[in-house]
Amino acid sequence: MTDRMKRPGGGAWGAAVGVAGVFALLTALPLAASGRLPERVATHWGGAAPDGSMPVWAASVFPALIWAVPALCTILMARRTHAPAPSWAGAALAFTGIFMAGTQASIVRANLDRADWREAGAAGLGIALTFVAALTAGALGWITGRRGELRYPAAAAGASLEIPAGQHDVWLSRTTNPWLHLVAAVTGVAALAAALAAAGGLLTGTQWAVVAPFALASVLTLAFSSVQARVTEKGLEVAFGPLGRPTRSWAPQDIESSRAESRTPAQVGGWGYRLSGLGTTVMLRSGECLVIRPRKGAEFAVSVDDAERGAALLNTLSAGRPGQAVSSDPA
Repeated sequence: MTDRMKRPGGGAWGAAVGVAGVFALLTALPLAASGRLPERVATHWGGAAPDGSMPVWAASVFPALIWAVPALCTILMARRTHAPAPSWAGAALAFTGIFMAGTQASIVRANLDRADWREAGAAGLGIALTFVAALTAGALGWITGRRGELRYPAAAAGASLEIPAGQHDVWLSRTTNPWLHLVAAVTGVAALAAALAAAGGLLTGTQWAVVAPFALASVLTLAFSSVQARVTEKGLEVAFGPLGRPTRSWAPQDIESSRAESRTPAQVGGWGYRLSGLGTTVMLRSGECLVIRPRKGAEFAVSVDDAERGAALLNTLSAGRPGQAVSSDPA
């Protein structure tokens, strides 16, 4: 069994932008709506009626400081261990960020256009919906973190792989593009900011025209900002995005040949999922690509490390000789 994965880097950029985005939203929402808020805003409800308040500046600063504590703890933990934060930390951070940002938007909305904080409307429904959204975000953060963790030790490049009888032949490689992660995070934060502003009544009429393009751009960019290629006895499977969806797959008998080839974005027409005269290329970084020639259709290439070994294993499987040793040593 072999497993070679590129050290994650794009996730760190995405996490940093997400942390900064939540901090900015918590701070900016009350200040942006200050002209429509009373001098003190209701921040706590005892049932349907508010029973606690803060000055607008405190309602802006206090939640941001609370958010800074778990965010800084996660960052310091990753720096001290020189490794990505565990999946549970990502889930907790996603849950906390979404819940605090949504709660802040609900509080601002409840206080809009009120002469006194005691006249603030109810915020319970908005907070309840935010809790559900935060649970969903936490679950997705946990799944994403689990998929990003290394599950097998890496094999040395150029070594022969002796596959004992009864074991499965597996090759796995993953590549991420930190710049595409950053674009997805920035557009996602922009969509979240627009959605929260709309929920707080700061946007009217055209909120979906603002939210939808940013949200769609974030989802599509994130879906093609990382790729995982897996070769097993069932053939080649290529999974996209942090959740491993969507996927493309080919059975061994459907592949005529496989090879490693160096390609650049200029050759295939840019970054991401590209269609060109070379066929289909998933281009996340310049250099080594695993290229297959299907028996039907155009060639398919994916930019992953250790492509020579993956191609060698695919050729062995396509020739109907599973269980033999596979080597990427040119000698």
